[in-house]
Amino acid sequence: MKVCVPTMGNKGMDEQVSEHFGRAPTFTVVDTDTKKVEVLKNVSEHMGGSGVPPEHLSKAGVRIMLSSGMGPRAITMFQQFGIEVFFGACGTVRETVELWKGGKLPPATPEGACHEHRH
Repeated sequence: MKVCVPTMGNKGMDEQVSEHFGRAPTFTVVDTDTKKVEVLKNVSEHMGGSGVPPEHLSKAGVRIMLSSGMGPRAITMFQQFGIEVFFGACGTVRETVELWKGGKLPPATPEGACHEHRH
């Protein structure tokens, strides 16, 4: 299963989590079955490109997004693309994935969203 974390750069499992998923410079995708790690550049409209992160990530096969938080519209978009979202990502990708595997990251809901990011 492909799990994605918004990140600050290209260090793979050792990269720091970005606190604002839409403006994260990169997305680190971890395949929990094969252990393969891929770093994707954020090419969405937030970064001067086109489209939205859920669209791009779904094309990359992502099924889980681990984020520190996001707005209710973003949660809904991820759900529309069949991607489950969990909140509480922090530290490195490695630490965040371990938290998720241990059941320590709660599923995101529009009610628990960051309302200051309503865009």
